[in-house]
Amino acid sequence: MKIKLTSVYVDDQDKALRFYTEVLGFTKKADFSNGPFRWLTVTSPEDADGTELQLALNNNPAAQSYQQAIFQQGQPAAMFFTDNVTADYERIKAQGAEFTMPPTAVTGSTIAMLKDSCGNLVQLTQLARY
Repeated sequence: MKIKLTSVYVDDQDKALRFYTEVLGFTKKADFSNGPFRWLTVTSPEDADGTELQLALNNNPAAQSYQQAIFQQGQPAAMFFTDNVTADYERIKAQGAEFTMPPTAVTGSTIAMLKDSCGNLVQLTQLARY
């Protein structure tokens, strides 16, 4: 068994696609519509056939409440692992992303937190090398 897809709610799919591809550097994997429904996913360019992240529109009250609650609590909606959090922080910040936490050493890793421009916090994590 393996994880093939996970989702993050966004308030604007076009804006989310721009952020996740142009700012974070992911690659668009799927983008098709069926009536008002749009299936939109991105994946890591390092593993194009790996886990996909669905950018799901938060067009129902439950999704909106969930998204707002975890944002207000300072919880990331997604966590991405990197080999160099400081380099990714500098690259992403140069693209205009708003960080709420610069690279910070915590137990077992270094993390940074940023807003995805679509209603979520995203955490970048670099595991400590022992």
